Amino acid sequence: MIDIQKIRAEFPILKEQVNGKPLVYFDNAATSQKPQVVIDAIVDYYSKINANIHRGVHTLSQVATDAYEEARIKLQKHFNAKKSYEIILTAGTTHSINIVATGFTSLLKKGDEIIVSALEHHSNIVPWQMLCERTGAILKVIPMSTSGELKMDVYEELLSEKTKLVFSNHISNALGTINPIKEIIDKAHAVGAAVLIDGAQACPHIKPDVQELDVDFYVASAHKLCGPTGVGILYGKEEWLNKLPPYQGGGEMIETVTFEKTTYAGLPHKFEAGTPNIAGGIAFGVAIDYMNSVGFENIAAYEDELLVYGTEKLLEIEGLKIYGTAEKKAAVISFNLEGIHPFDVGSILDKLGVAVRTGHHCAQPIMDFYKIPGTVRASFAFYNTKEEIDVLVAGVKRAQMMLS
Repeated sequence: MIDIQKIRAEFPILKEQVNGKPLVYFDNAATSQKPQVVIDAIVDYYSKINANIHRGVHTLSQVATDAYEEARIKLQKHFNAKKSYEIILTAGTTHSINIVATGFTSLLKKGDEIIVSALEHHSNIVPWQMLCERTGAILKVIPMSTSGELKMDVYEELLSEKTKLVFSNHISNALGTINPIKEIIDKAHAVGAAVLIDGAQACPHIKPDVQELDVDFYVASAHKLCGPTGVGILYGKEEWLNKLPPYQGGGEMIETVTFEKTTYAGLPHKFEAGTPNIAGGIAFGVAIDYMNSVGFENIAAYEDELLVYGTEKLLEIEGLKIYGTAEKKAAVISFNLEGIHPFDVGSILDKLGVAVRTGHHCAQPIMDFYKIPGTVRASFAFYNTKEEIDVLVAGVKRAQMMLS
């Protein structure tokens, strides 16, 4: 059960005004807001600890190291990884994907095939295209239906003994579609292919169990999970992480260095060159604790209420079309008003204090599929309310009246 007033009181930004109006923040798919405990964790690190990790014998370094590694263990437990060193702390989802894509350069050969879904964010398309350019591998695409769902029958036809890697997001950032990733993973494994799941949009709504999914790689960003920007995770099965070469060289990822030869450190340090975002990593752990205290079952149930309510209210507006009508959806509504550019709608909503995202949402192939320049995207979080949705609906009606 969500105590909405208590939760909203824990997010200081929700008291702010934008253009003289109370902030209504519906851009959660881009980044979530931060509760005070996460903000405090960042301030406390820089105020009371502020030392590098893993390298110092002095007290502050040891305190920082313990706090950072404690956050890794929290993430291990949250995602149910077997070992803490299967959790690589990165700069975010895009960084995590690029580590894997770069690592597979030495594992693929010309004529190998990799499969990506049509629902992907650019960060789960471009690195694989670059990988294909480096290796001569062939990129194939799982097509989508007009409802925004993947055509799983075509996926089965695309799979073969040539398939080496499969990529899909868990939830579409542009449409909110929840993809059947367990089926995607199992079918890929049946032909011997590895699977990477982009969980950036799923993790704010769903608590993924990487062992139950049997996924090879799972990636996510803290800033979607009420945590800070500039930090994320790459989960990888130990055997896969051992196969991949280091992504970059530097301090921390080495065992020994001479001018003749360098040997690399074991997991997770092999992929964590240089000084990390220590404050961000510690705060990520605090954010995970916070969201688990709210409860992901509670979050999912409440956000589904918001999704149903928002969908019903927006569809009452004549000339409004929603894109992405999958049977299984997260709390994302992408829509357009007939004859009106989404940017213009978003601009008017901003004047009314309502923050939405407009454009192609870094998912241009989806917009090309629908033959539209983009959408207005309202994405809800567990700290939003039905009353805020009413403000959104009124603002959309006003934009329609002004722009028609």
